[in-house]
Amino acid sequence: MNKILRDELQSVFGAVRITTPENTRVIINAKKDTVLPLLRFLKEKGYQHLALISCVDWIEAQELEMVYILSAYLGSDHAFSDKEQTNVILKTRISRENPEFQTVIPVFQNAEPYERELHELYGIRFKNHPRLVPLFLDREYSIPPFRKDFDTRRYVKEVFDQVPFVEKEAEKV
Repeated sequence: MNKILRDELQSVFGAVRITTPENTRVIINAKKDTVLPLLRFLKEKGYQHLALISCVDWIEAQELEMVYILSAYLGSDHAFSDKEQTNVILKTRISRENPEFQTVIPVFQNAEPYERELHELYGIRFKNHPRLVPLFLDREYSIPPFRKDFDTRRYVKEVFDQVPFVEKEAEKV
């Protein structure tokens, strides 16, 4: 199955790099402008479950890598086919300095909370996202907190050194 999928992807999207490190994984590296057409193609091929969208901060390369993981739903015969055992991992890189990417919600509606999370934690702006509002955090950060150059120690010192110890508060009473 992976060879058939790989051959189809190569014939339709010639500029993609495809590796199959295991029988159950297909890894596709593509340019950012081919991600939406690739996701549509994969969905039409039966990979209709967007399991995850994640991000990797490649600080040395000044890039963020978007990672989409797709899988197929179990067929009606309740036996796993090659397709249903395969995870498709689609990767693309975007600029770390200007992290902007097109939303994939038109292809996968469940991308909405993932994109909100990546916006909040990595600072990625998703064009045409219907509501790019905070999902987890209650404050703004000068550097998004999941980026490698976020100084966790400084943050902890600035925030938690201001919190009084319980014992000192009890002494006031």
